[in-house]
Amino acid sequence: MNNKLTYYVTNEYNGIKIRDYLKDIKGLSGRFIKGAGRGGRIKINGKEVKLNYILNDGDKIEINVEKEESQNIEPEKMDLDIIYEDKDLIVVNKIPGIVVHPTKSHPSETLANGLIYHFRKNGEKCIVRLVNRLDMDTSGLVIIAKNQFAHMSLSYAMKNKEIEKSYLAIVHGTPKYDKATINLPIDRPTMDSIKREVMENGKKSITHYEVLEYYSKGSLIKLRLETGRTHQIRVHLSHIGNPIYGDCLYGKKEYEYIKRQALHAYRIAFPHPKTGERIELECDLPYDIKKLIYKISSKTTPQV
Repeated sequence: MNNKLTYYVTNEYNGIKIRDYLKDIKGLSGRFIKGAGRGGRIKINGKEVKLNYILNDGDKIEINVEKEESQNIEPEKMDLDIIYEDKDLIVVNKIPGIVVHPTKSHPSETLANGLIYHFRKNGEKCIVRLVNRLDMDTSGLVIIAKNQFAHMSLSYAMKNKEIEKSYLAIVHGTPKYDKATINLPIDRPTMDSIKREVMENGKKSITHYEVLEYYSKGSLIKLRLETGRTHQIRVHLSHIGNPIYGDCLYGKKEYEYIKRQALHAYRIAFPHPKTGERIELECDLPYDIKKLIYKISSKTTPQV
């Protein structure tokens, strides 16, 4: 069965071009509309039409959002922890230690390789369109759109701060406040620097946090991003004196505790690209972070 968008034209839009209706009234991107029109995927009352078609009251518009696509990514069998999936998107709980998309240094064994295998195995001819990304050593939820429409819609939701991303982190020490907002600009000190810093002339960066548990050698905190700068959580927590356990770039190697930064994207909420329904998803802490908590435990109350 085709994955379609369906609209019914009312009298107030009688006489306008379908191109203008889809762009100005339904908010579809010009690129998506042009591609769907060129591919013969727009129909009025069951018949294929051109983009200059003049709408009439009662017209039924159907747009097939699926199309055969290819991507230069080799399918690789992978055990994916799928949290949610439908015709338009898939949400995966990414394990630590893999990158989300092939790069020169990581050309294979990426999340995208596993997703392409999953799509082909299920007879889906879509490509990998990442809506959000995570660092290689950050675990947690990643949204992938299965078609251009879903990606367009979710990217728009991201831009308008309608996608809520929440994280859990194990940090050194005890933050000064139980609950607070870090509003400090971030940028790279030089163009070739991997590391980011809090800088006066940096980009606006806002992180909300709340301490959930206090341990004898650290704290478990929940974080919500209002902006999405590279390494934002890691930079902000290091700057306030509470670096994340195992963060080699903004803290130090601590292989006796954990072999990567103890940061997990545990919750994500977003409007479904087609229905607008609010989707809220969560995933549990991975084993290595649970093991870290056990090592630093002996719950204690924060020192006054």
